[in-house]
Amino acid sequence: MAGSEREGVIRCEGIWKIFGEKSRQAMEAVQREGLSKREIRERFDCVVGVQDASFSVSRGEIFCIMGLSGSGKSTLIRHINRLIEPTSGAVYIEGENVNAMNPQALRHLRAEKIGMVFQSMALMPHRTVRDNVAFSLEVRGVAEAERAKVAARAIEMVDLTGWDAKYPDELSGGMQQRVGLARALAADPTILLMDEPFSALDPLIRRQLQGTFMELSAELHKTTVFITHDLDEAIRIGDRIAIMKDGVLVQIGTPEEIVTEPADDYVAEFVAGISKLDLVTAARIMQPLAQYLKANGPQETGAWPVSKPSDKLNELVDLAVGTDHPILVAADGQPIGVVTKRALLRGIQGRDETEGRAA
Repeated sequence: MAGSEREGVIRCEGIWKIFGEKSRQAMEAVQREGLSKREIRERFDCVVGVQDASFSVSRGEIFCIMGLSGSGKSTLIRHINRLIEPTSGAVYIEGENVNAMNPQALRHLRAEKIGMVFQSMALMPHRTVRDNVAFSLEVRGVAEAERAKVAARAIEMVDLTGWDAKYPDELSGGMQQRVGLARALAADPTILLMDEPFSALDPLIRRQLQGTFMELSAELHKTTVFITHDLDEAIRIGDRIAIMKDGVLVQIGTPEEIVTEPADDYVAEFVAGISKLDLVTAARIMQPLAQYLKANGPQETGAWPVSKPSDKLNELVDLAVGTDHPILVAADGQPIGVVTKRALLRGIQGRDETEGRAA
C-alpha cells in the first residue's frame, strides 16, 4: 500500500537526472538501448547526475547518503522536495507523488512537512536569532506570541538560550549552524533534509553539533536524509547509509553491514580504515550454541561471561579480559550463541573466524 510504514515516509523510485539540452532524448535512448554514462555524453552532450536511484526512508530513521564531491548526493536530495525535477522516476512523501503536485500543494509540502538545513545557513543578517528561527512561522501567519514561544523552545533545544536577541554576525560558525537547525525544527516538519550541514566547521565543533543533532533526533523522531562526504560522520549518525558514486547508489545498509560486507572494491576502500570495535555486534561473530556444543561437547557455562546479541566488540573485549572462558550470547534470558576469543580477534580484524576471509 502506497505510503505505508513498510514502504517508508520517503520513497524514491528509479530517479534519473540527466543534465543537458537533449536530456529527454538521452533518457529515451537509455530506456531503449541501455546507454552508459559515457555514451550519453558522447551522443547527446549530456551529463548523468543521478542514475536510477531507488530507496525508502522509514519514519524516524536517519538515512545518510555518503559520497565524494560530484557523486550526485546533493542532486539526489534536492529531488525529495522537488527543487530539482527528475528526468525520469518519482518521489513519494507519505504516499503522495511529489512530482504530480500542483504549485499550491508543493508550497504546502515545503512549508509544512519538509525542513532543509544547508551547509550555508543563509541567515538573514538584519534579523535576530529569534526572528530568524521564527521566520517560517511568520510566513505561515502564526501569531507573534505563538511564534515567540515556539522559537524560544527551538533555541533552547540547540543550546542557544540567552542568544535570542543577537544578530548572525555576532555568532560563531557553529552557533550560526545551530540557528539554522533551530529554524528547521521550529517549523515542526515531518522530514528533515540536511545537506552537509556540519562540513564547514572545525572538528571539535562539528562533533558537538553531531551529538546535539543525534540527541534531538532521538527526542523528536524526525525522518531525516543526511548528506555527507565523511564516512565517520555517516557511521556515527546514520541508522542506514547509502554509498554513492558517479550518480549511482552503490550500496545501502546499516553501518555494520557497510563496514563488514562492502558491496565492491570502491566501498571496501572507503571503509578500510574504519574501526570495527563500535560497529560489529556479537550476533555477527557468534557461533550458534547448538553448533558449538556439537563440536565441543556438553559445557558447564555458569562461569562464562554473558552478552546480548547487540553488544559491540568493545563490550565483548571488556567481558573477555580476565577470563579463559568463551562469551555466552543470550537473548531474552536464553543462550543462543558463543563468541570464542578466536572469533573475537577475527571480528576485530574484520575477518570471518571460520573461513579467514573478509567478513
